[in-house]
Amino acid sequence: MYEKNLGTKQKALRINLDRRIYGSFAEIGAGQETAAYFFKAGGASGTIAKTMSAYDMTFSDAIYGTEEGGRYVVESRLMKMLNREYNLVEKRLSEKRGVDSTFFAFANTVVALNFQKTNESHGWIGLQFQLTPMGPTNYVVIHVRMRDDENILQQQALGIIGVNLIYGCYYYYKSPEILLMSLMDDLTIDRIEIDMVRFSGPDFAKVDNRLMSLRLVKNGFTDAALFGSDGGVLQPSEALYKKHILMMRGRLRPITNVHIDLISNGQRQFLAEEDVDESKVVLISELTLHNLKAGDRDIDEKDFLDRVDILCSLGHMVMISSHHEYYRLVAYLSRLTKLKSGLLLGSPNLQDIFEEKHYQFLQGGILESFATLFSRKVKLYIYPTLQPDGSVYSCENFRVPEHLRPLFQYLIVNDKIEDIRNYNIEHMHITTDSVLEMIKRGEPGWEKLVPENVAQMIKEKALFGLPSETNYVDTVKQIHQAVGNL
Repeated sequence: MYEKNLGTKQKALRINLDRRIYGSFAEIGAGQETAAYFFKAGGASGTIAKTMSAYDMTFSDAIYGTEEGGRYVVESRLMKMLNREYNLVEKRLSEKRGVDSTFFAFANTVVALNFQKTNESHGWIGLQFQLTPMGPTNYVVIHVRMRDDENILQQQALGIIGVNLIYGCYYYYKSPEILLMSLMDDLTIDRIEIDMVRFSGPDFAKVDNRLMSLRLVKNGFTDAALFGSDGGVLQPSEALYKKHILMMRGRLRPITNVHIDLISNGQRQFLAEEDVDESKVVLISELTLHNLKAGDRDIDEKDFLDRVDILCSLGHMVMISSHHEYYRLVAYLSRLTKLKSGLLLGSPNLQDIFEEKHYQFLQGGILESFATLFSRKVKLYIYPTLQPDGSVYSCENFRVPEHLRPLFQYLIVNDKIEDIRNYNIEHMHITTDSVLEMIKRGEPGWEKLVPENVAQMIKEKALFGLPSETNYVDTVKQIHQAVGNL
C-alpha cells in the first residue's frame, strides 16, 4: 500500500528499526544529506554500517578510479561507487550477519549549485540492494536535476529523494509504479526533476524501463525521456553531450516510406552544413504525449512500445516529450547541446508554426516564440507536400499572412529554414492515417508503403490492429470477391 503521507523522517526511522536492512552510504558533491536523515531519525546503528564522502577529487580517484573525460558526475562513476561499497559490505559483514540481513549500498555523485550560481545542478543517485538475505542484488538508478536556487535547499532535496529511494526499494519493490511515484514524496517538480530511471536485477526482471520512463513524463517528473537504438533508457544530457541532434517529430504509427524519404534527404542536407561534424550527429524520432494518445483515451502502453520497437529497429534513438510547441522543444534541445541541431518537418507543421493563435498566452506573441525557436543553433528542414491539384507545396510557394511574410523571408534569407530537396514525389501521397486504416482492415498493398523490415515486424507481431493470419487471409478474399462482383 502506498503510504503517501509518510514523512521523510518517519521513513528513515522505519528503516532504522527494520533489523534486516543494513548497509553503507557514499555521497559525493553535496554533503552527506541522505545519511544525515538516518542519523537524525534515531536508531541509525540498526541501518548504517558506514558513511563516507570522498569530496576531494584525488581521494575520489584513489578509491574509485578515474573516469574517461575526467568527469565525476556521470553514471559510470555512480556504478563504480555502488559496486565497490556493496562488495565491501558483503566482504566484511556477510559472515557475521549475512544470514539475517539484506545488505545495501547507497551512493550519489552530485554537483550542487556553486557560490556564483552559474552552474547546472544535477546528479546520479542509486541503490544496490538485496531483498532476501544471501540473495542476489538489484539496482535502481536515477538521474536528477535540482531546481532550487539555494545550495542548502538543493542539499535538503537530495537527502529527501535519497531516503525515498531506499524506502521505495525495500517497501514498494513489488509495485515499481508506486516506487517511482514515491520518489517525489515531500518534494515538488519545482524543486527536483527526475529525467531517467533504470531498474535492474532478478527481482525487477519483468520491469520494462521504457514504460517507467514514459511514466516519468506522464507524471510531470520530467519534460522528456530518451531511449537508445537498443531500446535501453538513456539520460538525455549525458547521451547528447556535444552532439548534433537531428530530430523528426510525428505520430509514426507506423513510420512510412515518406518518413524515410524525409529523413534520408534531410539528413544529407544537414550533414552538408559547414558547421556540422558528421561523427557527432545523432538521429532522434520524437513522440509527444499528445501523439501517443488516441483521442480522449489514455496512452496505450503496448502501442507505445510497438512504435519504439519499430523505430529502434531502424537504428533511431527515440524521445518522448511533453513539449507540444516547437519553441519549447528547441529550448529543451538547446539545454542538452550547444552544437547545431536540425528539425525535420513537413510543410503542414511549418504552417502550424506560423499560426499566431498558438501564442496568445505569450506576452510577446509569435515574436517571443520565434525568439526561442530561431535564436538557437537550430535549422528547420521542410519536406514538401502534394496538393490536391498535383502541385508541390514548399517554401517557394508557402502561404503566410501578409503581415508575417517579411518575417518568413527573414528566416529564409538567414538560413533558418530550408526546403528538403531531391524528394521522391511518388511517396508524397502516403499518409500515416491512411496506412494505419489499411493495416487495420487487412487491406492488401500497405506493405509497399512502409520499409520492408517494418512490414515484417507488423505482420509477425500483428501490430497496429492488423488482423490475425486467418482473419487477414479472409479479409483479402472478401476484398477480391467484392472487386470481382463490381
